[in-house]
Amino acid sequence: MAKQGLVFAISLGATLMAGMAQGAPMSSEVTAPIELRAAGSLKAAMNDIIAAYQAKSDAKVAAQYAPSGLLLKRIQEGERVDIFASANMKHPQALVDAGAGQEVQMFARNQLCAIAQADVPLTNANLLDTLLAPQTKVGTSTPKADPAGDYAWAVFAKAEALKANAKTTLETKALQLTGGPESAKPPKDRNPYAWVMENKQADVFLTYCTNAVLAQKEVPSLKIVDLPPELAVGADYGLLVLKDANNAAAPLAEFILSPEGQAILTGYGFQPPKK
Repeated sequence: MAKQGLVFAISLGATLMAGMAQGAPMSSEVTAPIELRAAGSLKAAMNDIIAAYQAKSDAKVAAQYAPSGLLLKRIQEGERVDIFASANMKHPQALVDAGAGQEVQMFARNQLCAIAQADVPLTNANLLDTLLAPQTKVGTSTPKADPAGDYAWAVFAKAEALKANAKTTLETKALQLTGGPESAKPPKDRNPYAWVMENKQADVFLTYCTNAVLAQKEVPSLKIVDLPPELAVGADYGLLVLKDANNAAAPLAEFILSPEGQAILTGYGFQPPKK
């Protein structure tokens, strides 16, 4: 982790020096807020990271959270962003491939879990049978717009190896309830998964384990079930400082990668990046 952080810091430093050599104005950049865009699943943890960083820095941070696929589209359409924290590596890498940044750094990992209503007899052992049962309403996020939806579809693909036609059955019956541009929005300050489940829109919902924990805090009756090993799907989160970013963005990115930033992520159930 330390070696990766050092390489990242050198890369960021080179970008910063290049901007100075080109005569980029410094004063307005330093005082302007750092425009951070991050996956919705990072909201609670990232807000704490920002607060911890601002406690030791005079930097201003303007953070917005949304499904990573929708954030990517906004950046591609010209939205001014300094740091992109995505729930996958693919979306920030697309920006690097387009010349909008230098290097994607994995900064956290997550896993998919199932949230179930209290009256659904869901267990690790019967999870697939329960999902496939005609009466079970299966909720997911929206593929392509939100990586959580893509990861749910990856679970469905794994299910095909266990039961014939499981993939098609699950993709057909899945209710894409969150993460899309047209998805219903929960009330302000409500966890979207807690809200969806509280309103009985799904019997079982596949989402990140970190989201499941936050949903259960709001609706204690919800059950959280880990996916069995043969269906387990992990999520790698990628961090990118974009080209021509605010000069103050690099130190914030380094703080996210630092032991203090990583400890905050771990406290919310995220796993450290692969070494």
